Amino acid sequence: MRVLRGVSGAVAGGTVVLALVVAGAAIMGLRRGFPGPGWADAAWHVAAAIGVVLAQVYADRHRGFRTVCGCVVVFAIAGCLLWAQWWN
Repeated sequence: MRVLRGVSGAVAGGTVVLALVVAGAAIMGLRRGFPGPGWADAAWHVAAAIGVVLAQVYADRHRGFRTVCGCVVVFAIAGCLLWAQWWN
């Protein structure tokens, strides 16, 4: 379980960093007048970051099957975000 929580924690941290970068690029694009990711994309990244952090906290505070469920939610949200915003 520790390894699974560690990997999902790394994914959650990466999602938060990605959300910060996308939000920063949206702000810079707005201020400097160049095309950026837009507010809708930034909002999706921030919402996903909040979701993975909440799921990771849940996984860290529980044991057994609940931990696995929390980790799966982290992977699912991060995967959906990458699929919808980056690969599609």
